[in-house]
Amino acid sequence: MSFEFVVPCNEILNSFVLLIDGNIQDRQLQTIEIHVAQCPACEAELAHERHMRSLMQEALRRTCNEEAPQDLHDAIFNQIHGQMAGAFTEVVTQFSMTEISIEIDEFGQIEHREVTIEHTEEIRYLNEGDNPSK
Repeated sequence: MSFEFVVPCNEILNSFVLLIDGNIQDRQLQTIEIHVAQCPACEAELAHERHMRSLMQEALRRTCNEEAPQDLHDAIFNQIHGQMAGAFTEVVTQFSMTEISIEIDEFGQIEHREVTIEHTEEIRYLNEGDNPSK
């Protein structure tokens, strides 16, 4: 028996980062929830992504407990202040995901695969007219 989803799995999977971060619109959230409720593969992948994020956050909490030096705070403030006085506003969106799989067959042979997906988008808005140019 074959079942076609209104939104394909690959689009749902691409939304998981936004969903887990809580940066998703209610309408899109409902679409994802409906899909995940009907698709065991996407449901399992969402559970896996949530678990991985939880592990990563816990590791960061344990290891990253240093406070940034004041010069770094000042440099960031000055950089942001300098950009605000500029002729344009720049929005850079970067996405990077690495999936690693390790398989061991019945003969003890180890196969390691690593897939990295990266995407960067840069948009500049002129302050005077707010006309976007990519």
